[in-house]
Amino acid sequence: MPSASQSSIGGSAPPHAHLPETAADQLRWLDLETDHLRLRVLNFGAVTARLDLRVGDGWVPMVLGYHDMVSYLGDPFYLGAIVGRVANRVGGAGFDVAGRRVALDANEGGNQLHGGTAGLGRVFWEIQQVADDAAELRYTSADGENGYPGCAEFLLRITVSGASVSYDMSASVDQTTPINLAQHNYYTLGVTGDIWGHRLCCPAAAYLPLRPDGVPTGAIAPVAGTSLDFTVGQSFAELDPQRRGTDTHVIFAKGVDSHMPEVAKLTAPNGVAMRVFSDQPGAQIYTATHLNSAVKAQGGQQLAPFAAVCIEPQGFPDAVNQPDFPSVMLQPGRPYHQRLSLNFSTNEADQDD
Repeated sequence: MPSASQSSIGGSAPPHAHLPETAADQLRWLDLETDHLRLRVLNFGAVTARLDLRVGDGWVPMVLGYHDMVSYLGDPFYLGAIVGRVANRVGGAGFDVAGRRVALDANEGGNQLHGGTAGLGRVFWEIQQVADDAAELRYTSADGENGYPGCAEFLLRITVSGASVSYDMSASVDQTTPINLAQHNYYTLGVTGDIWGHRLCCPAAAYLPLRPDGVPTGAIAPVAGTSLDFTVGQSFAELDPQRRGTDTHVIFAKGVDSHMPEVAKLTAPNGVAMRVFSDQPGAQIYTATHLNSAVKAQGGQQLAPFAAVCIEPQGFPDAVNQPDFPSVMLQPGRPYHQRLSLNFSTNEADQDD
């Protein structure tokens, strides 16, 4: 299993302050490959550092990534990470459970983002290749870590098959505590400029309006007439001509005939398309508005605003403080499960969804 000692350290941001001085020596990764897809997963943050599709005789990156693997140790953008215990924002960095107030680590102003300073995307997992096409990662989050009550055991299984990859996430807890995970790839689909020409088709008729700090207000609003109306597959430029960007949770209108419906299709101008299948009630759509880094990226990519789009299936953000949202509280003896599947294809630029 390769280590960071085999990767150049030049040009990287310093590691996060909570990591030990030996963090670079602890960094490991596994590579999975089919005839059509190859993936690299790190033991740090369960990060998908590479996700490449074979197009013709070459490999084309589907996601943003750093040139050096060690750069992920200081990444502030959660590139490719599994985020949690609770993804997205928890308003006021706290919530009530069993009649008591739980105070969380506040790492974005007065709120918590993606589980806190040392959330799942910024810790070392145990990593093991369990088959030619699959890897498993495990992490034990101790009682009180980032403020969360109870011990939580996490298991992630990543499997590649043909031109598809699946992320199977599970967790078990010994106390009542919230769990809401998200996979945080930044999708480019092989485009090295920006994503304004990408088209997103998503069966979401509603979204969650936000306060100025990015926390949901508690209301649910229709997407019709807004820049979040992805129902007909327009480009981001068509939906957002002023190019303000998007960082909002949309709610899927799921059919009753499938436990893993297609919840999104992203198509790039180069003809590469990605279909997203998920069992979650919604997703955060983020057009990388605040992405900006001089750290070297892989193969001609730029870590710049609007260079990629994140499609992050998950439970409703701030559900711990919103009684009308579906609960993300987990009980002992009732494990958490989430499944995400991505299917890539080519030559679809002129096809309708």
